[in-house]
Amino acid sequence: MAKALLGYVGGSDPRVLSEMRRLQQRVQDLESELIRMQAENDALSAAAHRGDSLLDSIDVSKAEPVLA
Repeated sequence: MAKALLGYVGGSDPRVLSEMRRLQQRVQDLESELIRMQAENDALSAAAHRGDSLLDSIDVSKAEPVLA
């Protein structure tokens, strides 16, 4: 009975430990990716609120008319 309980609560099976390490690394990778994407999103949102646009940099008074 004790062996069954030990196995049930996660004894030192190398496959389980290996899988747990792999999953912990995957979680860390995903957290890093999330932080990077949040920073990129924040930068894009700030640029959108500032009104940064390619169209804003065009000087309409110096624009040439379109040839028809």
